[in-house]
Amino acid sequence: MSKVIDRNLIVGLDIGTSQVKAVVGELLEDGDISIVGVGTHAARGMDKGGVNDLNLVVQSVKRAVEELELMADCRVSSVFMSISGRHVQCQNESGMVPINNKEVTQDDVDNVIHAARSVPIAAERRLLHVLPQEYTIDVQEGIKNPIGMSGVRMEAEAHIITCADDMAKNLVKCIERCELTADHMIFSALASSYAVLTDDEKELGVCVVDIGGGTIDMVLYTDGAIRHTAVIPVAGNQITSDIAKIFRTPISHAEEIKINYACALRDMVSMEENIEVPSVGGRPSRSLSRHTLAEVIEPRYQELFELVHREIRNSGLGEQIAAGLVLTGGSSKMEGAVEFAEEFFQMPVRVGRATKVKGLSEYVEDPAFSTAVGLLHYGNEMAQAKNTNKNKAGESVWQRLQSWFKGEF
Repeated sequence: MSKVIDRNLIVGLDIGTSQVKAVVGELLEDGDISIVGVGTHAARGMDKGGVNDLNLVVQSVKRAVEELELMADCRVSSVFMSISGRHVQCQNESGMVPINNKEVTQDDVDNVIHAARSVPIAAERRLLHVLPQEYTIDVQEGIKNPIGMSGVRMEAEAHIITCADDMAKNLVKCIERCELTADHMIFSALASSYAVLTDDEKELGVCVVDIGGGTIDMVLYTDGAIRHTAVIPVAGNQITSDIAKIFRTPISHAEEIKINYACALRDMVSMEENIEVPSVGGRPSRSLSRHTLAEVIEPRYQELFELVHREIRNSGLGEQIAAGLVLTGGSSKMEGAVEFAEEFFQMPVRVGRATKVKGLSEYVEDPAFSTAVGLLHYGNEMAQAKNTNKNKAGESVWQRLQSWFKGEF
């Protein structure tokens, strides 16, 4: 445990429907993150972002964390963890406060954000995030950083993300049974956006579509701020299930076929290319056309993209995402997925990978690690903000002392 403290390490834990991924990063003096260890294990006991067997989830998390500790030569005591599921909801709210001393201070910003978050939330729900969008001082709108500006009153727009409290408690129980504590719980797509987006994309307007095993997590940015978040409870596992049923092969082999041979666009696959498909019950394997496999997968991806398109349309932000879509998550890397998405949405599409890290970065270049690495970036920002506030508090005390001495002498 002391090794974590000495080395200034931070751990991101992404408990997905298909895999548990744990990543540990060292916070460097220049503010960057160096990856020093990675642990993965097949997720058991999870379904569409929720826990359905506590003991199986605990076993999966323990295996992933043990692998991480062995690789990084450290002991993990706390983690930043992700949360997803159809129970995650969002709303945009506003708050207003008078400005003290005619100039905006950090206290004023904290007060107006508190006013925005003071909307009634049902007892069974938990507040995850209050994300400022922009501020208005008197008649000046669209202010990003109001500190130091003059005015009489200030208004803030904020994006609020909540989740079902029981769902969050079940995940925390799993962590605690692994003798870990959760530093913070972060919405999966928000974490992914920290890892894969550029500032230019956030300003232009962009939609992150994190396609995992059980859910599609979405977050939409315009003018540098989050405007909409959503979870669609259908994703990559549905494709695996389709392959298993249609080709009559075990789920484990269906997953391998999906990873190694699947293509989301049938026009990209040759008619002559064949693959071996294992049968069930000890029957001999069969040879099937890879083009036939693509014909099975393409309609499913079209269905997933239609659900994403509907969510974007319902948000009312479809015309404001000029930077297009960033696909990430394990199911985004399938051959043909980007080409199909560009054809379907008629806008730029790319695959988002975690590139803003040092150290063992090759271990986390897979889009499936976007959320886990994003958790490190989120934790790093929190650590930097905490240090900044400490320094400001220290300066404030020193200024008060100086004023007192000047008054005395």
